This record gives sequence, C-alpha cells and structure tokens, in this order.
Amino acid sequence: MLSDDQVNEIVIEVEDVPPEVQRHLSSNRIVPEKTLVNASFSMVSSTSDIDVTDPQMGSHRSDKKAKRSLQFSSSLNESFSQTLRSPESVGVDTPCTSHDNIQGQKLIASLIAMTSRDRMKAIRNQPRTMEEKRNLRKMVDKEKSKQPHRTLELSCCAQCLNSISLAYRRPRSGLSELLDSVSLWQKTLKVIGGKFGTSVLSYFNFLRWLLKFNIFSFIVTFSFLIIPQLTVAERNTLQFTGLEFLTGAGYFRDTVMYYGFYTNSTIRHGIGGASYHMQLAYIFTIGVCLVICLFSLLFSMARYFRNNFINPHIYSRGITKLIFCWDFTVTHEKAVKLKQKNLSTEIRENLSEIRQENVKLTLNQRLTRLSAHLAAWVVSTGVAVACCVAVYYLAGNNSEFLENHRNPGAVLLLPFVVSCINLAVPRFYSAFRLVERYETPRQEVYMLLIRNIFLKISIIGILCYYWLNIVALAGESCWETLIGQEIYRLLLMDFVFSLADSFLGEFLRRIIGMQFIKSLGLQEFDIARNVLELIYAQTLVWIGTFFCPLLPFIQMITLFIMFYVKNISLMMNFQPPSKAWRASQMMTFFIFLLFFPSFTGVLCTLAITIWRLKPSADCGPFRGLPFFIHSIYGWIDTLSKRPGYLWVVWIYQNLIGSVHFFFILTLIVLIITYLYWQITEGRKIMIRLLHEQIINEGKDKMFLIEKLTKLQDAERRANPTSSALERRDVEVRPEAAVGPL
Repeated sequence: MLSDDQVNEIVIEVEDVPPEVQRHLSSNRIVPEKTLVNASFSMVSSTSDIDVTDPQMGSHRSDKKAKRSLQFSSSLNESFSQTLRSPESVGVDTPCTSHDNIQGQKLIASLIAMTSRDRMKAIRNQPRTMEEKRNLRKMVDKEKSKQPHRTLELSCCAQCLNSISLAYRRPRSGLSELLDSVSLWQKTLKVIGGKFGTSVLSYFNFLRWLLKFNIFSFIVTFSFLIIPQLTVAERNTLQFTGLEFLTGAGYFRDTVMYYGFYTNSTIRHGIGGASYHMQLAYIFTIGVCLVICLFSLLFSMARYFRNNFINPHIYSRGITKLIFCWDFTVTHEKAVKLKQKNLSTEIRENLSEIRQENVKLTLNQRLTRLSAHLAAWVVSTGVAVACCVAVYYLAGNNSEFLENHRNPGAVLLLPFVVSCINLAVPRFYSAFRLVERYETPRQEVYMLLIRNIFLKISIIGILCYYWLNIVALAGESCWETLIGQEIYRLLLMDFVFSLADSFLGEFLRRIIGMQFIKSLGLQEFDIARNVLELIYAQTLVWIGTFFCPLLPFIQMITLFIMFYVKNISLMMNFQPPSKAWRASQMMTFFIFLLFFPSFTGVLCTLAITIWRLKPSADCGPFRGLPFFIHSIYGWIDTLSKRPGYLWVVWIYQNLIGSVHFFFILTLIVLIITYLYWQITEGRKIMIRLLHEQIINEGKDKMFLIEKLTKLQDAERRANPTSSALERRDVEVRPEAAVGPL
C-alpha cells in the first residue's frame, strides 16, 4: 500500500536508459511495456529494470549508483480520472494499457447501471484498499451525475426508496465509525487475546457486553423515572452515617434509589403544563427495558450463532490465516508484535483442536472417564442441594433473627452466607478436573458452567420465593423497598468478595505456587467461575430494577472496576492455558445462559410480582391499587372512551394481553432456532464431504502420477535407443539457444 507522499509523487528509476527512449518517455509520459498500469487506480508495478521508490530514497540512490530518474508529479487519483476521461493520455499505444483502460470503463459502466445497494456491495467486494474504493465511489457518483435524464426514468417509488436508503446508510456508517472510535478497551483486549488466547478473552468480551447493556438500562431509567421524580422530590431529613453504603438502608431509604420514594400522583408543572403519570411511566419504563433486553439477547444469540456456527469459514480451521491474514497497513513496532502474537495464538489453538480430534480412547479409558463423570455429577448435585437447603433455612429464619438483633450490621448475615457459598463451591467444582480429565478444555468449561449455573440460579430461586412469599406477605409497611435493599446488599457483598478473591486469594495462590510449592506453578484463569459471577450479578440487577431503579448504575460501576481488577490480576497471577483451544463459540454459550435460565427466570419473577402481589398501601407509585397491573387496566379503560386511541386498546387486547400471541411468538422463535440448528448440521456435513472429496482427489492424482511414471519407465526399457536420442536432443537444444559467446 502506498503512503500519501508516494501518492503525490512517484519516482520511477531506470538503469541505463538510452537517450531516445528517455525522450520518448518524457514526451508521452508513459512507462515501458514491461510496466503494468492498472487503469482502475493507476498503480505502477515494478519490474526487473523499473523501481518505484520514495523521492528521498531516489535522490540517495542517484548519488550512489548514478541512476537517471524520471519524476511524475501527478497523483494516483488524477491519473485515474484521466484514464476515464481521455484514453489517449495513458499510453494508448501500449496494448496492456489500452486493455486495462477498457476494463476500467466497463467496471464504471457496470457500477452505474446498478442500484445503490448493489453498487455499494460491488465496491465493497473489490480487492482494493479503502482509499481506492472511496475514489472509485466518488468517480462513479460523478459519472452518474453527468447523466441528466436518468432520474426521470426511475419511478417515484424507486426514487423514494433510494433516497431513504441513502439517508439511512450515511447516519448508520457515521454512527458505526463513532462507536468504533469510542469503543472501550480495544488495545487491552488485544493484549489479553495475544497472551492468553480467545478462551480468556471471551470472559472480558462478555464483561464489556454486559457493561454496555447496563449503560443503556441506566440511561432509560434515569431519563424516564429518576429525573421526573427529582423535580417533585422532598428534602431528605434522615441523617447520613456512611453505613448506608453497606446496608443500603437508613438515608438511602428516602431517595430515588428505591421504589417506595416514588410518587403515585401525576406530575404537573404549572397550570397549563404537560402532565406526567408516574404509575404508567414506572411500569412502562421497566417493561420497555425488559423487552429491549429480550430482543437484544435474541439478536445477539442469533448473530453470534451465525458467525460462530453457521458460516463455513469456521470449519477451515483458520488455515487461510497462514497466507492471507497479515495487514500490511500495520507499521508500528508494538502493533506488529501484538499482531504476530495474536496470529500465533490463533494458529496454535486451531492446531491443538485438530490434534485433540485425532485422539482415540480405548474402551477401558472411556468406561473409566464415564464413571468419573457420573461420580462428579452426583457429588456436585448433592453439594448444590445442601447449599440450597442451607439458604432456604437461613432465609426462612432471617426475619426472626433481625427482630432479635437490632444491630444495623445484622442484615448482612444472609448476603454474607450466600456470597461465601458462591465463592467456595465453584472452586470445589473446579477441583473435579483432576479426576474427570475431559478430552478437550471446552468440554470442561461447559460442564463447570452447567454445574455453577444450577447452583447459583437455584439460590436465586430460593431467595425469590422468600421475598415474594414471606417478605411481601408479612404485612411490612413498604415491602418493595425491603426487597430492593436485600438485592442491593447481595450485589454489593458479591462485589466485595470478588475484589477480595482477586486481590488476596489469587495473589496468595501465586505466592504459594512460586515460593513454597513450586510444583503447583501459576494457576490458570477459571473461565466458568468468573463468567457465572457475571451472570449471577446481572440476574440480581434485572430482578432488582423494579424495586431499586438505580441498580443498573451500581452494576455499571462494579463492572467497570472489575474489568481493571481482573486485568491486573490476570497479568500478575495467571499463566496462559496449558492446552490451547479455540473459544470462538463461547460467547454464544454465555449469552444463551444469560437468556435461559437467567432472563426467563427474571421474567417469571416479575410477572408474579405484577399480576399476583398487592402493592404497599403507604409507599410507591402503585399505592392504593389491588395489583400492580391494575394501573394498565385503568389506563386502557380511559383510552377506550377516546375514539382516537382505540388502536392502542386493540393492540393491548389482541397482542399484549393475549396468551395466543405469546404462544405463536414462542413457536416462531423455536422454529427459527430449529432451522438454524439444521443449517449448522447441514454445513458441517457439507464441509466433511468436501474435505473427503479433496483427499480422494489427491489420492487419485497420486495414483495417476505413479501409473504414468511406471509407463514411462517401461517405455524407456523397451526402447533404450530412442530414449538416448531424446536425452541427447534435450542436451543439444540449450546449447543451440545460447549460441556462440
């Protein structure tokens, strides 16, 4: 690729050029026939006697080698424009140049005849640099504008579609460039991927994806709930002691942080000002957040599933990276080393996966491993059941314990026990790898994820049962705020334990492995345990957003801090995976676990809360209503009396309030999932058959070559005199071609 200085000025150095040839070059401003001129972009290729260099390098070489140089001060873009406008200006007497010129004109003519979308796809698929593609697009637009009556031939509908497509494409491309420029932690992620591989990188990509998720949720809740409530909020008279950061109670109780602080009246500023119905705003904001999260999860799963399972290039094992992967625009030394490290890591992962597939186990080895797997599953299931029973017993007696102990720190007992279980039990599960010995690291991570998700989601399910059946029905003055405080303490305690584990646990493990028991060495990053911590925290945030609208903001801060903490701990306390393995499909599995059972369980919990529980009579925007959903029923009854809003009533009655609609929607999602799965299996079979066909064709060619060689040997043995004459002719021909010196 040429730099900007090389584009503006090109030096062509010619050794021992005769004067008449030089005059011919200066008059016609063309290069010899050996030089290939690309009429599309005026790219001058160097041959054995022509060298394209930088102007400064050309001046140095002229001092050293006494070469003659010819300078052409015309840019590549101007040469390209001249090629299109006047064929005579670019060496029409050269057949190669004339042919390239005709090809360039045909290319532009074919692009002009296309629609806008097809034209953009065709230009994007051209094997050119980005600068060349931009120049080609500009020239096509310029040539198209010279045709005055072309737009009149199009129908009105086509013109509208083209204008809408252009108006949509430009802001989208601009927004995409803006998001790429402000994307978080690009360099850090490249360093992690180059040193630890795609398996560890998938955790940090998942963390960044969750951070974006919570940023969006916070923007929505802050805009439609917190800001309107702050305009009518009364002054908080409680005293702030600092203990509120741990317990979530006290001063924070009468702030916008919790459900009970929000008003149930219509906010209206001035006599003729617009009104803002807080009941509808609260339930619609939470509902819209959940719906957008649902579609985002479905879209992300489909996108990652398509990229990592369906596209055929994932079955090529990355072999093309050996030849076509290098980006020659990378010139910075650190960037080059980072690119080399990423490339070598990806190739090692692909080769390791191929090697693991070729491993064959005997029958005894398979039976031994199967027995170990069954024993590990029995033990892990028993431990999970025991932990759930302990949490259920503690949650059931938590109210009595708090009544007997008035200490403000007593409310931290339940979150402390739950966080201890979430910290210790996954480490116990990770020790099973010493016994099970899975064939591939991917299988090991999947099994650990399933065991950990069973444990954590079971604990969250028991806590939800405790909140909705004990706390909500206990007759407390504002039970919604109490649930919000419980979820806040669980989230905060989980964050504190994660920090302590990173700063103390992982650091002490490194000291033990490097100083005392050197046979242990450095530990490897536990992907399953760390990913399940993120899923557990995000599940609590989704449940608690209804009771504590500021939870997305708190989760946003914790994720931002955890990224840097985990990055520092990773670089200091961990070693790269001992077995390299490709984890391109891990992100799909992470999002699937986040969707099911995490998000689906959240939807069930909130549905029970909104449709089955009675709101508190003294606090919150839904005070005085028999159920939360009755705010929607009253709004629909009001709209049904207004003829202009009957379409809203129809949508609610036939879509949102209809069980059949959600049944059909679920059925469509399942059908699409099944089709995706069948496409994946079909492409796997196709790739395997093509691979076998390539192997068979190679064997056929080797067989034919051996057959031909045997026939030639047999013919030489049958006619030794003719073969000697042929050998003599072969030796004489080069001497005749060289001639006398």
